[in-house]
Amino acid sequence: MVVTYEKHGNVGLFTLNRPEARNAVSHEVSSELEAHLDNFESDDDVWVGILAANGPVFSAGADLKSVSSGKRIETEKGGFAGLVRYPRTKPLIAAVDGPALAGGLEIVLSCDLVIASSSATFGIPEVKRSLIAGAGGLFRLPASIARNVAMELALTGDTISAERAFQLGLVNELCEPGAVVATATALAKRIVVNAPIAVRESRKVVLESQGRSDEDGWGITKEHFRVVVKTEDFNEGPLAFVEKRDPVWKGR
Repeated sequence: MVVTYEKHGNVGLFTLNRPEARNAVSHEVSSELEAHLDNFESDDDVWVGILAANGPVFSAGADLKSVSSGKRIETEKGGFAGLVRYPRTKPLIAAVDGPALAGGLEIVLSCDLVIASSSATFGIPEVKRSLIAGAGGLFRLPASIARNVAMELALTGDTISAERAFQLGLVNELCEPGAVVATATALAKRIVVNAPIAVRESRKVVLESQGRSDEDGWGITKEHFRVVVKTEDFNEGPLAFVEKRDPVWKGR
């Protein structure tokens, strides 16, 4: 298997497993990751995901050997890596240890939160090969960091360090090499103590309201609040507070 998937309580762990190929995205990687995402999304007991990678490189992007052989490295549903256009509802944390370049950075940008070790680097070097970042990097990067810095990365193809990415807001938390999964798991545990549907609807509001007016934002917020109000967990939260106990979320 070139992508593995494990469940640890309410947290799902996806791992890119082609270290010998710098975790480049092949037809098999895209197909397997999408299949695991299908399982992740349909499993009511898993509320948050972590995407990590084996080896010294998080991902070097597209596998050109796979491309040259005529195999599609995109899926119909999820697109590149089976992920960048996948209609997710649950939070996904990228755990980046080593370079995330080209499509590798676009995988990271498809996630909601990013943990990076001090050995991580980020870049979209496609212009150095007369290509463009075609898996979302050119519009997701300026939505994540300052526009002029995103423009610099897009036009020069140069990389930035994990520390610089943290300063720019691309990375949520820095850690030592080898500690990204543990650090991402700690972050995931901070999320799963909360009501899962409220978390998902909050995520949707943040994404859908980005770049929109305040008026639009109010409407989007109201729409998703209606979903939360109809859940069993909506009653459990206040009740647990009154009874001075931890809430027991059902995710419904």
